[in-house]
Amino acid sequence: MVPPRLIRRLVLAPLVVVIAFGFIVLSPFLALAALVSGLLARPRARHMRSLRLVGFVLVWMVAEMVALVMLAGLWVVSGFGGRLRTEPYQSRHYGVMRWFLDTMYRGAERTYGLRVEVDEPELTGDELTARLTRPVIVLSRHAGPGDSFLLVHQLLSVYHRRPRVVMKAALQLDPSVDIVGNRLPNVWIKSRQVGEHIFTEQIARLARGLDERGALVIFPEGGNWTPGRWRRGIRRLEQVGRPDLAERARDMPNLLPPRPGGALAAIAACPDADVIFAAHAGLDNIITIADVWSKFPVDQVIRARWWRVPDDSVPRSADHETQVQWLYDWWERIDTWITENRPGGVPAVTVTPGNDAAEPAGDLSGAFPRGGDR
Repeated sequence: MVPPRLIRRLVLAPLVVVIAFGFIVLSPFLALAALVSGLLARPRARHMRSLRLVGFVLVWMVAEMVALVMLAGLWVVSGFGGRLRTEPYQSRHYGVMRWFLDTMYRGAERTYGLRVEVDEPELTGDELTARLTRPVIVLSRHAGPGDSFLLVHQLLSVYHRRPRVVMKAALQLDPSVDIVGNRLPNVWIKSRQVGEHIFTEQIARLARGLDERGALVIFPEGGNWTPGRWRRGIRRLEQVGRPDLAERARDMPNLLPPRPGGALAAIAACPDADVIFAAHAGLDNIITIADVWSKFPVDQVIRARWWRVPDDSVPRSADHETQVQWLYDWWERIDTWITENRPGGVPAVTVTPGNDAAEPAGDLSGAFPRGGDR
């Protein structure tokens, strides 16, 4: 449960500043201890994970503190919040968001050697002009916290878009995400309320407000992939009388069955928008808290593939069933791409539909930007 806004502002934000300041002060000693630990480790385990983690968390803490100071300054100069919704201040908040994600991305590059390669067909002439002057609705798979950060970073810093994100309410436990997310047009989804009609309406409202620089980001799976969620998604389809979709979902072991409500509502609400389907592979095995420590990739390329469907090729005028099948067609294409491009060429977790094993402990589904019908 997320505390009320007043508690988050008066308790959580100062607490995070104190923790960040304490970590910064202690970071030289933590780095020295991590270095010694890494040098004493067995050669095959000597990735200096402890030192890398200390370096990355240091970047995160500094970025968090600076972002909070900038956001507080914007609140003051806007007349103590009176002009925050005006265009100049919306632009400045996107600027803070871009700076924060750029800093985190460069920190991951320097500490973990992380690189991202996006495969997107080159466009020329009229197609290129159209892509740059139309809003987009981005439908992405969701496999963990890092992937979501990278997607929004790509939209902001590479494509110079203004993303609107449908994300979990639990993200408001991070003060900088909480403040920026509530000052910019976004939708917060509570886990127990995913799929309710009110959120579909909010998503449609966000889509109607998109301009030529806008990008609405939706994660139709509704949460991070885990074996338990994958199995429950298949059972849910069977229980609502959709054995055909359940069978298609069984053949997509890399993805959760998409929840079409929010995605189709957004597409209908913004008839001028192109639809972007986004796939990525490389951080799939970061599912639990322990995985962040033991499995975060070192010197690895995160591969992504973006497909663009022009507005006139999106089946907006088709009936609901045709649109659902269209969405599943694209999800199957994404699943195939993930299988072919995942590092090592093997699934993150081996699953069997008939074995309803428990989910891994320490699920991070609500801890990072993640939308869904979310």
